[in-house]
Amino acid sequence: MDSYLGLSSLDTPCVVVDEEIMDNNIQRFQQYCDSHNITLRPHIKTHKIPALAHRQLMAGAIGINCQKISEAEVFADAGINDILITFNILGKTKLERLAALAKRVKLTVVADNKETVVQLAAYFREHNSSLSVLVECDTGAQRCGVQTPQAAQQLAALIGSLVGVTFSGLMTYPPVNRAREVNAWLKEARQLCEKIGLKPKVISSGGTPSMYQAELYDEATEYRVGTYIYNDKSLVERGDCEYKDCAMTVLATVVSCPTQDRVVIDAGSKALTSDLLGMQGHGWIREYPQAKIYALSEEHGCIDFSDCELRPSIGDKLNIVPNHVCVVSNLFDYVYFLQSDNRLKKVDVAARGKVW
Repeated sequence: MDSYLGLSSLDTPCVVVDEEIMDNNIQRFQQYCDSHNITLRPHIKTHKIPALAHRQLMAGAIGINCQKISEAEVFADAGINDILITFNILGKTKLERLAALAKRVKLTVVADNKETVVQLAAYFREHNSSLSVLVECDTGAQRCGVQTPQAAQQLAALIGSLVGVTFSGLMTYPPVNRAREVNAWLKEARQLCEKIGLKPKVISSGGTPSMYQAELYDEATEYRVGTYIYNDKSLVERGDCEYKDCAMTVLATVVSCPTQDRVVIDAGSKALTSDLLGMQGHGWIREYPQAKIYALSEEHGCIDFSDCELRPSIGDKLNIVPNHVCVVSNLFDYVYFLQSDNRLKKVDVAARGKVW
Protein backbone atom coordinates (compact mmCIF):
# COMPACT_ATOMS: atom_id res chain seq x y z
CA MET A 1 0.00 0.00 0.00
CA ASP A 2 1.23 3.48 -0.76
CA SER A 3 -0.55 6.79 -1.00
CA TYR A 4 0.29 10.48 -0.92
CA LEU A 5 -0.56 12.42 2.20
CA GLY A 6 -0.08 15.96 3.37
CA LEU A 7 2.32 16.85 6.17
CA SER A 8 -0.52 17.88 8.47
CA SER A 9 -2.15 14.44 8.26
CA LEU A 10 0.46 12.57 10.30
CA ASP A 11 -0.60 11.12 13.61
CA THR A 12 1.94 9.92 16.15
CA PRO A 13 3.96 8.01 16.99
CA CYS A 14 5.05 7.27 13.44
CA VAL A 15 8.21 6.84 11.40
CA VAL A 16 9.39 9.39 8.83
CA VAL A 17 12.24 8.67 6.41
CA ASP A 18 13.92 11.49 4.50
CA GLU A 19 14.24 9.97 1.04
CA GLU A 20 17.05 12.26 -0.13
CA ILE A 21 19.21 11.48 2.91
CA MET A 22 18.50 7.76 2.49
CA ASP A 23 19.46 7.80 -1.18
CA ASN A 24 22.64 9.71 -0.34
CA ASN A 25 23.51 7.04 2.24
CA ILE A 26 23.00 4.27 -0.30
CA GLN A 27 25.18 6.01 -2.86
CA ARG A 28 27.86 7.01 -0.37
CA PHE A 29 28.60 3.49 0.81
CA GLN A 30 28.21 1.95 -2.63
CA GLN A 31 30.78 4.43 -3.96
CA TYR A 32 33.09 3.50 -1.08
CA CYS A 33 32.72 -0.18 -1.98
CA ASP A 34 33.24 0.49 -5.67
CA SER A 35 36.39 2.50 -4.99
CA HIS A 36 37.86 -0.42 -3.01
CA ASN A 37 36.55 -3.21 -5.29
CA ILE A 38 34.32 -4.52 -2.50
CA THR A 39 31.29 -6.63 -3.35
CA LEU A 40 28.31 -5.34 -1.35
CA ARG A 41 25.43 -7.47 -0.01
CA PRO A 42 23.07 -5.27 2.07
CA HIS A 43 21.27 -6.68 5.09
CA ILE A 44 17.61 -5.82 4.65
CA LYS A 45 16.54 -6.34 8.29
CA THR A 46 17.21 -2.62 8.73
CA HIS A 47 14.34 -1.51 6.50
CA LYS A 48 12.31 -4.67 5.59
CA ILE A 49 11.01 -2.91 2.46
CA PRO A 50 11.54 -4.60 -0.95
CA ALA A 51 11.53 -1.32 -2.89
CA LEU A 52 14.55 -0.18 -0.87
CA ALA A 53 16.39 -3.43 -1.56
CA HIS A 54 15.81 -2.83 -5.26
CA ARG A 55 17.34 0.64 -4.87
CA GLN A 56 20.39 -0.91 -3.21
CA LEU A 57 20.70 -3.44 -6.03
CA MET A 58 20.34 -0.75 -8.68
CA ALA A 59 23.14 1.18 -6.97
CA GLY A 60 25.46 -1.82 -7.38
CA ALA A 61 24.81 -4.43 -4.67
CA ILE A 62 24.99 -8.08 -5.83
CA GLY A 63 22.22 -9.52 -3.68
CA ILE A 64 20.72 -9.24 -0.22
CA ASN A 65 21.22 -10.68 3.25
CA CYS A 66 18.18 -11.81 5.26
CA GLN A 67 18.05 -13.22 8.76
CA LYS A 68 14.94 -15.40 8.64
CA ILE A 69 13.09 -17.50 6.04
CA SER A 70 9.81 -15.57 6.24
CA GLU A 71 11.74 -12.35 5.69
CA ALA A 72 13.49 -13.80 2.64
CA GLU A 73 10.17 -14.99 1.19
CA VAL A 74 8.86 -11.43 1.13
CA PHE A 75 11.85 -10.27 -0.89
CA ALA A 76 11.71 -13.27 -3.22
CA ASP A 77 8.07 -12.39 -3.89
CA ALA A 78 9.31 -8.92 -4.88
CA GLY A 79 11.62 -10.36 -7.54
CA ILE A 80 14.96 -10.42 -5.71
CA ASN A 81 16.77 -13.60 -6.70
CA ASP A 82 20.11 -13.69 -4.82
CA ILE A 83 19.58 -14.19 -1.08
CA LEU A 84 21.87 -15.18 1.78
CA ILE A 85 20.20 -16.20 5.05
CA THR A 86 22.66 -15.89 7.93
CA PHE A 87 20.98 -18.10 10.50
CA ASN A 88 21.11 -21.76 11.55
CA ILE A 89 17.91 -23.29 10.17
CA LEU A 90 16.46 -26.31 11.98
CA GLY A 91 13.22 -28.29 11.99
CA LYS A 92 10.98 -29.88 9.38
CA THR A 93 8.60 -26.95 8.97
CA LYS A 94 11.38 -24.47 8.34
CA LEU A 95 13.18 -26.88 6.03
CA GLU A 96 10.03 -27.27 3.91
CA ARG A 97 9.80 -23.51 3.49
CA LEU A 98 13.54 -23.27 2.84
CA ALA A 99 13.38 -25.89 0.09
CA ALA A 100 10.48 -24.11 -1.57
CA LEU A 101 12.43 -20.85 -1.45
CA ALA A 102 15.52 -22.52 -2.93
CA LYS A 103 13.50 -23.44 -6.02
CA ARG A 104 12.72 -19.77 -6.63
CA VAL A 105 16.02 -17.94 -6.01
CA LYS A 106 19.76 -18.38 -5.77
CA LEU A 107 19.85 -19.25 -2.09
CA THR A 108 22.71 -19.67 0.37
CA VAL A 109 22.51 -20.40 4.10
CA VAL A 110 25.01 -20.74 6.94
CA ALA A 111 25.71 -23.38 9.56
CA ASP A 112 28.03 -23.60 12.54
CA ASN A 113 27.24 -27.11 13.81
CA LYS A 114 26.89 -30.71 12.68
CA GLU A 115 23.19 -30.98 13.60
CA THR A 116 22.20 -28.13 11.28
CA VAL A 117 24.30 -29.49 8.40
CA VAL A 118 22.93 -33.03 8.77
CA GLN A 119 19.33 -31.82 8.79
CA LEU A 120 19.89 -29.61 5.75
CA ALA A 121 21.60 -32.41 3.84
CA ALA A 122 19.00 -35.03 4.70
CA TYR A 123 16.06 -32.87 3.67
CA PHE A 124 17.55 -31.61 0.41
CA ARG A 125 18.92 -35.06 -0.50
CA GLU A 126 15.45 -36.54 0.02
CA HIS A 127 14.09 -33.95 -2.41
CA ASN A 128 16.84 -34.49 -5.00
CA SER A 129 18.39 -31.07 -4.68
CA SER A 130 21.38 -29.42 -3.07
CA LEU A 131 21.76 -26.27 -0.98
CA SER A 132 24.74 -23.91 -0.85
CA VAL A 133 26.13 -23.61 2.69
CA LEU A 134 28.71 -21.29 4.27
CA VAL A 135 30.46 -22.26 7.50
CA GLU A 136 29.77 -19.55 10.06
CA CYS A 137 32.90 -18.54 11.95
CA ASP A 138 33.23 -16.77 15.30
CA THR A 139 36.21 -14.51 14.67
CA GLY A 140 35.83 -12.68 17.98
CA ALA A 141 32.34 -11.14 18.14
CA GLN A 142 31.14 -14.05 20.29
CA ARG A 143 27.85 -14.71 18.57
CA CYS A 144 27.28 -17.90 16.56
CA GLY A 145 30.13 -19.58 14.74
CA VAL A 146 32.70 -22.34 14.95
CA GLN A 147 35.41 -21.40 17.39
CA THR A 148 38.61 -22.23 15.54
CA PRO A 149 39.90 -22.43 11.95
CA GLN A 150 40.36 -26.16 12.53
CA ALA A 151 36.68 -26.48 13.45
CA ALA A 152 35.79 -24.57 10.28
CA GLN A 153 37.78 -27.11 8.25
CA GLN A 154 36.05 -30.01 9.99
CA LEU A 155 32.57 -28.64 9.33
CA ALA A 156 33.49 -27.82 5.74
CA ALA A 157 34.70 -31.40 5.32
CA LEU A 158 31.37 -32.69 6.65
CA ILE A 159 29.44 -30.49 4.22
CA GLY A 160 31.67 -31.64 1.39
CA SER A 161 31.04 -35.30 2.24
CA LEU A 162 27.24 -35.14 2.25
CA VAL A 163 24.76 -35.27 -0.60
CA GLY A 164 22.18 -32.49 -0.40
CA VAL A 165 24.51 -29.67 0.61
CA THR A 166 27.41 -27.93 -1.12
CA PHE A 167 30.28 -26.22 0.66
CA SER A 168 30.48 -22.68 -0.70
CA GLY A 169 32.71 -20.86 1.75
CA LEU A 170 32.96 -19.04 5.05
CA MET A 171 30.93 -16.33 6.79
CA THR A 172 31.61 -14.15 9.83
CA TYR A 173 30.25 -11.20 11.76
CA PRO A 174 33.57 -9.72 12.89
CA PRO A 175 34.35 -7.76 16.06
CA VAL A 176 34.86 -4.02 15.55
CA ASN A 177 38.38 -2.65 14.91
CA ARG A 178 40.10 -6.04 14.77
CA ALA A 179 40.57 -6.55 11.05
CA ARG A 180 44.10 -7.95 11.41
CA GLU A 181 43.00 -10.73 13.74
CA VAL A 182 39.91 -11.47 11.65
CA ASN A 183 41.97 -11.72 8.46
CA ALA A 184 44.44 -14.05 10.13
CA TRP A 185 41.58 -16.27 11.39
CA LEU A 186 39.87 -16.41 8.00
CA LYS A 187 43.13 -16.93 6.12
CA GLU A 188 44.00 -19.93 8.25
CA ALA A 189 40.49 -21.35 7.84
CA ARG A 190 40.60 -20.79 4.08
CA GLN A 191 43.99 -22.47 3.74
CA LEU A 192 42.88 -25.43 5.85
CA CYS A 193 39.82 -25.87 3.65
CA GLU A 194 41.91 -25.61 0.48
CA LYS A 195 44.29 -28.20 1.93
CA ILE A 196 41.50 -30.80 1.78
CA GLY A 197 40.34 -29.71 -1.67
CA LEU A 198 37.53 -27.37 -0.58
CA LYS A 199 38.23 -23.90 -1.97
CA PRO A 200 35.83 -21.28 -0.54
CA LYS A 201 34.00 -19.50 -3.36
CA VAL A 202 32.66 -16.92 -0.92
CA ILE A 203 34.10 -15.43 2.26
CA SER A 204 31.40 -13.16 3.63
CA SER A 205 32.14 -10.53 6.27
CA GLY A 206 30.16 -7.54 7.39
CA GLY A 207 28.68 -5.22 9.97
CA THR A 208 27.76 -1.55 9.91
CA PRO A 209 30.05 -0.56 12.81
CA SER A 210 33.07 -1.58 10.69
CA MET A 211 31.74 -0.51 7.31
CA TYR A 212 34.31 2.17 6.55
CA GLN A 213 37.05 -0.29 7.40
CA ALA A 214 35.71 -2.88 4.97
CA GLU A 215 38.76 -2.61 2.71
CA LEU A 216 40.89 -3.89 5.60
CA TYR A 217 39.12 -7.28 5.53
CA ASP A 218 41.12 -8.46 2.55
CA GLU A 219 40.24 -12.14 3.04
CA ALA A 220 36.56 -11.32 2.43
CA THR A 221 34.99 -11.57 -1.02
CA GLU A 222 31.80 -9.74 -0.01
CA TYR A 223 30.66 -7.35 2.69
CA ARG A 224 27.27 -7.32 4.44
CA VAL A 225 25.91 -4.11 5.95
CA GLY A 226 22.44 -2.92 6.96
CA THR A 227 22.05 0.16 9.15
CA TYR A 228 23.90 2.45 6.75
CA ILE A 229 20.78 3.03 4.65
CA TYR A 230 19.16 5.01 7.49
CA ASN A 231 21.92 5.53 10.10
CA ASP A 232 21.04 6.12 13.76
CA LYS A 233 22.28 7.51 17.07
CA SER A 234 24.57 4.54 17.67
CA LEU A 235 26.49 5.24 14.45
CA VAL A 236 26.70 8.96 15.19
CA GLU A 237 28.26 8.21 18.56
CA ARG A 238 30.72 5.85 16.87
CA GLY A 239 31.73 8.64 14.48
CA ASP A 240 30.54 6.78 11.35
CA CYS A 241 28.11 9.56 10.38
CA GLU A 242 26.53 12.81 11.59
CA TYR A 243 22.97 13.51 12.61
CA LYS A 244 22.43 15.19 9.24
CA ASP A 245 23.04 11.72 7.72
CA CYS A 246 20.26 10.07 9.74
CA ALA A 247 17.32 9.47 7.42
CA MET A 248 14.86 7.95 9.90
CA THR A 249 13.14 9.74 12.74
CA VAL A 250 10.31 8.72 15.03
CA LEU A 251 7.77 11.53 15.14
CA ALA A 252 6.23 11.88 18.61
CA THR A 253 3.82 14.27 20.30
CA VAL A 254 4.21 15.95 23.70
CA VAL A 255 1.26 14.72 25.76
CA SER A 256 2.23 15.96 29.24
CA CYS A 257 4.49 18.53 30.95
CA PRO A 258 4.03 17.52 34.61
CA THR A 259 7.00 19.56 35.92
CA GLN A 260 9.23 22.38 34.75
CA ASP A 261 11.86 20.00 33.38
CA ARG A 262 9.95 16.77 32.66
CA VAL A 263 8.19 16.29 29.35
CA VAL A 264 6.32 13.15 28.37
CA ILE A 265 5.77 12.02 24.76
CA ASP A 266 3.53 9.38 23.20
CA ALA A 267 6.46 7.20 22.06
CA GLY A 268 7.76 4.56 24.43
CA SER A 269 9.55 1.25 24.04
CA LYS A 270 6.96 0.12 21.46
CA ALA A 271 8.08 2.95 19.17
CA LEU A 272 11.67 3.87 20.04
CA THR A 273 12.97 0.46 21.27
CA SER A 274 14.62 -0.03 24.64
CA ASP A 275 18.03 -0.73 23.06
CA LEU A 276 20.76 1.37 24.67
CA LEU A 277 23.78 -0.20 22.92
CA GLY A 278 26.01 1.21 25.63
CA MET A 279 24.69 4.77 25.25
CA GLN A 280 22.91 7.17 27.57
CA GLY A 281 19.31 7.93 26.65
CA HIS A 282 16.84 6.53 24.13
CA GLY A 283 17.36 8.77 21.12
CA TRP A 284 18.34 12.28 19.98
CA ILE A 285 15.75 15.02 19.54
CA ARG A 286 16.37 17.23 16.51
CA GLU A 287 14.49 20.25 17.90
CA TYR A 288 16.12 20.03 21.35
CA PRO A 289 19.59 18.46 21.08
CA GLN A 290 20.35 18.96 24.79
CA ALA A 291 17.20 17.18 26.00
CA LYS A 292 17.60 13.64 27.31
CA ILE A 293 15.09 10.81 26.82
CA TYR A 294 15.92 9.17 30.12
CA ALA A 295 13.16 6.59 30.55
CA LEU A 296 10.69 4.58 28.48
CA SER A 297 7.60 2.68 29.46
CA GLU A 298 5.66 0.84 26.79
CA GLU A 299 3.69 3.87 25.56
CA HIS A 300 5.44 6.87 27.15
CA GLY A 301 8.86 8.47 26.87
CA CYS A 302 10.11 10.73 29.65
CA ILE A 303 12.43 13.58 28.66
CA ASP A 304 14.64 15.74 30.89
CA PHE A 305 14.74 19.36 29.67
CA SER A 306 16.87 20.76 32.52
CA ASP A 307 19.76 21.52 30.14
CA CYS A 308 17.53 23.33 27.62
CA GLU A 309 16.67 27.03 27.52
CA LEU A 310 13.39 26.44 25.70
CA ARG A 311 10.58 23.98 26.43
CA PRO A 312 7.95 22.43 24.14
CA SER A 313 4.24 22.80 24.74
CA ILE A 314 1.62 20.09 24.97
CA GLY A 315 0.71 19.08 21.42
CA ASP A 316 4.13 19.92 19.93
CA LYS A 317 5.72 17.27 17.76
CA LEU A 318 9.33 16.13 18.13
CA ASN A 319 11.56 14.32 15.61
CA ILE A 320 13.69 11.68 17.35
CA VAL A 321 16.65 9.87 15.84
CA PRO A 322 16.42 6.42 17.48
CA ASN A 323 19.31 4.55 19.02
CA HIS A 324 18.81 1.54 16.74
CA VAL A 325 16.79 1.88 13.54
CA CYS A 326 16.63 -1.84 12.74
CA VAL A 327 14.38 -2.53 15.70
CA VAL A 328 12.19 0.49 14.95
CA SER A 329 11.48 -0.88 11.47
CA ASN A 330 9.98 -3.99 13.03
CA LEU A 331 7.70 -1.97 15.31
CA PHE A 332 5.65 -0.20 12.62
CA ASP A 333 3.38 -1.50 9.86
CA TYR A 334 4.31 1.40 7.58
CA VAL A 335 6.64 4.37 7.28
CA TYR A 336 6.26 7.77 5.65
CA PHE A 337 8.83 8.79 3.06
CA LEU A 338 9.47 12.51 2.95
CA GLN A 339 10.09 13.28 -0.71
CA SER A 340 11.93 16.15 -2.35
CA ASP A 341 8.67 18.04 -2.97
CA ASN A 342 7.85 17.76 0.78
CA ARG A 343 5.04 15.30 0.13
CA LEU A 344 4.82 12.16 2.23
CA LYS A 345 4.45 8.73 0.72
CA LYS A 346 3.06 5.99 2.97
CA VAL A 347 4.83 2.66 2.38
CA ASP A 348 4.16 -0.72 3.98
CA VAL A 349 6.99 -2.36 5.91
CA ALA A 350 6.35 -5.59 4.04
CA ALA A 351 8.59 -7.88 6.13
CA ARG A 352 7.57 -6.42 9.47
CA GLY A 353 7.05 -9.18 12.02
CA LYS A 354 8.77 -11.76 9.80
CA VAL A 355 10.92 -13.19 12.58
CA TRP A 356 10.36 -16.91 11.84
